[in-house]
Amino acid sequence: MSHIAAYTGHSDNVFAVAWSPDGRTIASAGRDRTVQIWDPVTGIQQRTLWEHGSYLLSLAWSPNSHYIASGGTDGIVHIWDASSGSIVSTYSGHVRFVRGIAWSPDGCYIASGGEYGDSTVQVWEAFTGSHIYSHGEQYRIFAVTWSPQSGRLAAGSFDGLVQVWDALSGDNVYTYRGHAGPVYCVAWSPDGAAIASAGQDTTVRVWSPLTGETVCTYRGHAGPVKALSWSPDSKYVASGGDDMTVQVWSAATGEHVASFKEHSAWVRAVAWSPVESCIASASGAIVRLFLLDVFKR
Repeated sequence: MSHIAAYTGHSDNVFAVAWSPDGRTIASAGRDRTVQIWDPVTGIQQRTLWEHGSYLLSLAWSPNSHYIASGGTDGIVHIWDASSGSIVSTYSGHVRFVRGIAWSPDGCYIASGGEYGDSTVQVWEAFTGSHIYSHGEQYRIFAVTWSPQSGRLAAGSFDGLVQVWDALSGDNVYTYRGHAGPVYCVAWSPDGAAIASAGQDTTVRVWSPLTGETVCTYRGHAGPVKALSWSPDSKYVASGGDDMTVQVWSAATGEHVASFKEHSAWVRAVAWSPVESCIASASGAIVRLFLLDVFKR
């Protein structure tokens, strides 16, 4: 991997990083209570969103790249217009600690997950804040992911579970119990065929959301895994965590492809560009960008 840039606009730890679906922009957020929108090519900050009154733990772009949802330790989720920086809607259904946010593929709904003192995934209308239902079958939600195709949701939690359920009815489809400890991150593959999950047990597991069958288990990390992201073609996974590395590997076989070791603190967020072999990862107050040399054309 080749390190190509470092974004240093934050004044404290960054906990969330996301590329816009069109690949043109990155948003990052964290302990300094800001969402910062910036150009991944130039590193120039385009806009800073200030309205949160608490540390920020999660963010996600809308499918059309026009809006950003961000959640913090106070349980508040704001929906922002990414161009103007104005707040479009605010959701306050959580008690505190919104760890996970996911948009529905049509951009109409949001699923948000609460950790400490909350332990719910709540589904609501993105632009009205109207609550639809709450999923309360897990303890301390750390991650939420929405299937790009099937109308299903999945969430990982402190109790070691990943539950998959129907996004509209809330009916449970499958419960995955492959982890030996808290599950910190969960991500649906872009093609909808698999889920990757990781956590305290230092493993990343790729499995079928229909049957729960494990496709492969990656054991390359030396500590808990706190972040992961799929490649746009669903063939590879990038994962990062407490061992201060970002590792890329085959989702089908678990074969290691590359490692990035430039971080000097725990890796808390990893995001793969939707349009190229560029990965953003956050550690401390810095977001670093690197290219995968093995995929260069």
